[in-house]
Amino acid sequence: MRFENDDHEKIGIHELDAGNYQEIYDVQATDMTFIWNVGKRMEITVDKITYQLARNQIIFLTEFHQIDSVELEAARMVRFNQPFYCIVNHDNEVGSKGFLFFGASGVPIVSVDEHALRAFEVSWEMFCTEMLSSDILQRDMLQCILKRMLILSARILRRSSNFHKLETSQSDLVREFNYLVEKHFAMHHDVAFYASKLNKSPKTISNLFSVFSSRGPQNIIHDRIMLHARRQIGYTSLSIKEIAHELGYDDIQTFSRFFKNKEGISPVQYREKILQTAGIKGKIDNNSGIAA
Repeated sequence: MRFENDDHEKIGIHELDAGNYQEIYDVQATDMTFIWNVGKRMEITVDKITYQLARNQIIFLTEFHQIDSVELEAARMVRFNQPFYCIVNHDNEVGSKGFLFFGASGVPIVSVDEHALRAFEVSWEMFCTEMLSSDILQRDMLQCILKRMLILSARILRRSSNFHKLETSQSDLVREFNYLVEKHFAMHHDVAFYASKLNKSPKTISNLFSVFSSRGPQNIIHDRIMLHARRQIGYTSLSIKEIAHELGYDDIQTFSRFFKNKEGISPVQYREKILQTAGIKGKIDNNSGIAA
């Protein structure tokens, strides 16, 4: 079921199964997506990293995530675009920026326990009911239900990711750091740049991260650079030199050393590995009678 108006505001809710899961791949510009696994298991590969979701786990994705493959039994998907609800502009309402979406720390997965499950079930029922309405308040009601689900999810993720150890001002600072890295990682590789944007010292930022995470701010920046590098090497025909330049490296040797230090192999070897893996998969699919 979908809602769309003349202002190009869109939100859709989808009951997915093995017959229609392809809808997951239909991602448009500015789309935000969360997928709630309601089957026994779900396997989704995003940017060549595979995630195994148990029942009642929810994964959060933006338009910038490349979904490679999905295997599921049953899932519920909510997909909305920025005109319908802007995560950045409405951060004071749901606290999702740099946390559920646009966070450099990784792909968020929320585990809904038995105590919280009824609240999510009610929200889904409300979504289904409101999608059948057609009055002037439909958009506002759908926004309210969306915000409810995002707030419920953010609460769970805070408790499960040690964010509860931070004061509100501290967690807001971490979220803003993650968001800034997502925006500027290609050109700015040092913690000092982000600390200055936040009017803090690099040491203050590092100390803050040490309270709740084993990953320091510099690691988050480097991991975000590597994620983009792997995407470009694996999904595009850009040369390694072009990718290095895109990521703010004027010297291809410096980029290659950085990549090899993180990945264990050079960018060229990584691309060869990807192509070899794709070739093997293509042969297997063809031998099975399935188009590669």
